[in-house]
Amino acid sequence: MNIKVIAFDADDTLWVNEPYFQETEKEFCQLLEDFLPQHTVARELLQTEIGNLPLYGYGIKGFMLSMIETALKVTNHTIGVEAIEKIIGYGKDLLARPIELLDGVEEVLTALKDRYRLVVATKGDLLDQERKLRNSGVEHYFHHIEIMSEKAEPDYRKLLKHLDIPAESFVMVGNSLKSDVLPVLNIGGHGYHVPFHTTWAHEVVSHHIDHPNFRQVAHIREILPFLLP
Repeated sequence: MNIKVIAFDADDTLWVNEPYFQETEKEFCQLLEDFLPQHTVARELLQTEIGNLPLYGYGIKGFMLSMIETALKVTNHTIGVEAIEKIIGYGKDLLARPIELLDGVEEVLTALKDRYRLVVATKGDLLDQERKLRNSGVEHYFHHIEIMSEKAEPDYRKLLKHLDIPAESFVMVGNSLKSDVLPVLNIGGHGYHVPFHTTWAHEVVSHHIDHPNFRQVAHIREILPFLLP
C-alpha cells in the first residue's frame, strides 16, 4: 500500500463524546416525562435532530436547539421559562465537559506521526471542535484539521484535493461506518472501522462490508500492524 495520509475522526474515535449526549438526552426525557413517556420523547427528539441537520449541522448547539423545539412540540407550547433555561443549561454543561482521550490514542499517534501525515477529519460545530482539539493535548500530532459540515463522498474528494493525494493513498480511521468508512471506500480510499460501544442512531449501518480496502478492529491499537512494517 502506498499510504501517505491517515485521517482520524474525532468524536468517539479520539475522545469520548456520544455517552455525554446520551446522558443529557436522558435528563431531557426525564424533564418531559409528565407529558410523554421517556422513550417517546427520545423518538421525537431524534426526528427533530435529523430534520434540523440541514439547518444546524452536527454538534451541541444544534442539539440544544432541537431539544428546545422538541420540548415546545411535546408540551404543545406550554413549557415554562424555567424548563427552557434548564435545557439551555444542559447544552452549556455539554460544552464545558473535559476531554477524555480514549485508551491507546496517543500511543497510536506517536507511532504513526513520523511515517505519515496525520489529519483530523471530523463533523461538528467549528468552535466546539476547535475547543476540543485544543484541550485534547493531541492537536500537535496533526498536519491538518478538517472540520466538515458533512462527511460524504464529495466532502472527502475535496479533502483529498486539498491534501494533493490520490484516494488510494488515504486511510480514514473512525467509529462510524456511515460517515468514516463507506464514503471513503466508495471513492477508492481505505476505511478502518474502530467501533465504539455507543453510536448515535443516525450513524448506525447494519449491512456487511466486503471490500479489499476495509479493515475492522476491536481497538485503535490494532490498526498499527496494518500501517507499520
